[in-house]
Amino acid sequence: MSGQQPSYGPSYVHGSSATTLIGETIGVYFDRAVAKWRNREALVVPQQGVRWTYGELKAKVDEIAAGLLALGLEPGERIGIWSPNSAEWTLTQFAAAKAGLILVNINPAYRPYELVYALNKVGCAALVLARSFKSSDYVTMLRELAPELAGCAPGQLVAAKLPRLRWAILAEGPGAGPAEPGFLPFESIAAAARPADRQRIVDLVADMQFDDAINIQFTSGTTGSPKGATLSHHNILNNGFFVGEAMSLVEGDRLCIPVPLYHCFGMVMGNLACLTHGATMIYPSPGFDPLEVLRTVESERCTALHGVPTMFIAEMEHPEFGRFDLSSLRTGIMAGSPCPIEVMRRVIELMHLDEITIGYGMTETSPVSFQSSVDDPIERRVSTVGRVQPHLEVKIVDTDGRIVPRGTSGELCTRGYSVMLGYWDDAAKTAEAIDAAGWMHTGDLAVLDEEGFGNIVGRIKDVVIRGGENVYPREVEEFLYQHPKIGDVQIVGLPDPKYGEELCAWIRLRDGETATEDEIIAFCRGQIAHYKIPRYVRFVDAFPMTVTGKVQKFLIRQQMVEELGLLAQRTA
Repeated sequence: MSGQQPSYGPSYVHGSSATTLIGETIGVYFDRAVAKWRNREALVVPQQGVRWTYGELKAKVDEIAAGLLALGLEPGERIGIWSPNSAEWTLTQFAAAKAGLILVNINPAYRPYELVYALNKVGCAALVLARSFKSSDYVTMLRELAPELAGCAPGQLVAAKLPRLRWAILAEGPGAGPAEPGFLPFESIAAAARPADRQRIVDLVADMQFDDAINIQFTSGTTGSPKGATLSHHNILNNGFFVGEAMSLVEGDRLCIPVPLYHCFGMVMGNLACLTHGATMIYPSPGFDPLEVLRTVESERCTALHGVPTMFIAEMEHPEFGRFDLSSLRTGIMAGSPCPIEVMRRVIELMHLDEITIGYGMTETSPVSFQSSVDDPIERRVSTVGRVQPHLEVKIVDTDGRIVPRGTSGELCTRGYSVMLGYWDDAAKTAEAIDAAGWMHTGDLAVLDEEGFGNIVGRIKDVVIRGGENVYPREVEEFLYQHPKIGDVQIVGLPDPKYGEELCAWIRLRDGETATEDEIIAFCRGQIAHYKIPRYVRFVDAFPMTVTGKVQKFLIRQQMVEELGLLAQRTA
């Protein structure tokens, strides 16, 4: 691995801090936070008519936690949630934590094949699910996997394909549809709670340890089978707190959360950041809708906004963008995938997000390892991922595992409180990811400068080797973002019989713009090295994406290989 001219000093940093780690479980911390901010607004979900204070949220969470025990669920058992963003999602998140259940986040885009894999991999005893969302009919899909639901009482499921699943809990909110045989309505959980269950919750909250597993999140699966990253109270509560600190979240702030709760971005960087700072969680819509984000920011006077780069792009390029008053905005986070410098500049300029920060991390590290600070110089905030988070260590290593000098690219490794407990029931994969010294190997290529600011230059597997030259797609993407007609761009490597690989650019133009392949190539000539100029250019309306907003480059590559017949060409 090679990069820019190295400078002196090793690529190692640790986040020293006078602020200590939180040594409590989520349940204990939740109760202390509520005692402090009882009358502050905690959760706003406009489409559900929800507007709850912290005191009201606690009352509902405690009843649901007790109800889950009344259903016969035991601490340590897994409860899945398969739903877009909703009040029920958040109630389940905090109630499961209080009951000692391990919450399993199920991707709302999953279909039956993926669902049965996830539920069986971790042995879910219960599943909370929405009725439907967009093209996904969750009830029908679950019935396809467990036709036995039609003939059983709620909680009595014995399904051949889902042997560990006992409870199917339907979370619909207002305007619920007809009762579903075999399903328990979400509202019935709290109704099942008895005084003994309520007392048991009090005892459990006091007895649980912060290193206990509390959450399983499946890796996005852009390649290979998803793995269940198992996270503890300590992992996600502290990460949520320090993320909020970096973005200067304070009591009374109002955070718009359009990112999915099923991912760390929503439930940790969103919900737990708010809980630890007395801020308000606001969900503009069940799934991302740029117009609803703009409406909600204006109507709720949101002071903070989260999103992946493609979300911010969609908001700024919406035809009605100019009519909304976004002047209440101050801070937030852009993360989840590489953040183009030009997009960051436009967000600061057009959306009043003067203190917006960049975050970098991965599900397996709870998730954030690097984050810029609101008081970092703008040039640093728009061009790096900031500095290492408090109480974490980072090193950059070469292919032999040796720390490289500052300014040299290599694999980013993280160690500290945020590193997951491991992949659920997969010791081999865990050992591949976390070495004997406790370092999580991210697979990301990064550079650390003299001041400790990090820059992500690509994925190890994404490096394109053209004629012996290493080309990092991120670098070419950043250059192309400067073209005034380009709204978004993704670079992948395609097989080539002469050079080994050639670059391909998929480009989404800004609304109303037109361009040609020759125009894009001419823009590159003389500005970047010849071997970095894409050989193939395609104009598209959208990229294949995961629900968390990560572009699935392997699908772009696969489509182009098939379209151009490149595999046949290379093996002929």
